[in-house]
Amino acid sequence: MTTLPITIIVRHPRENPRKCSVIPLQGRADVRFLPYPTTELPSLEGYIRLAADGPELSIADRDCGILLLDGSWRASNKMVTHFEAVPPRSLHGWKTAYPRVSKLGTDPDNGLASIEALYIAYHLLGRPVDGLLDHYHWAAQFLELNGFAK
Repeated sequence: MTTLPITIIVRHPRENPRKCSVIPLQGRADVRFLPYPTTELPSLEGYIRLAADGPELSIADRDCGILLLDGSWRASNKMVTHFEAVPPRSLHGWKTAYPRVSKLGTDPDNGLASIEALYIAYHLLGRPVDGLLDHYHWAAQFLELNGFAK
């Protein structure tokens, strides 16, 4: 069995911890959190970056590491400039359950909460999704909206 690269989540400092959907993943062996900006960036060779734009994530990416930029849409758009070398992969056709309210209209139509995007990416790449949504308030609605309901 091939060991997959860990998922790297780069968190913007202004991301409200109470609204952050991925913080409950801290401590998982398959996830590493880094602050933004970071001075300790590991090699991102072989990684893809989850993004609103770009080619769709596919099974061809199954052996790649996942880079997730966590912040408001406005903040993460600025963060992208530091990670443009990491190939973007988008997730289209999925629905968010997160009650987004952007006063500036910065949310993309295919925008997902960070934990939702990570769940979909793991699902599409055939990775275990166990525990990802355990602390996500809108997990049941998200799973139902996207045909995962049990």
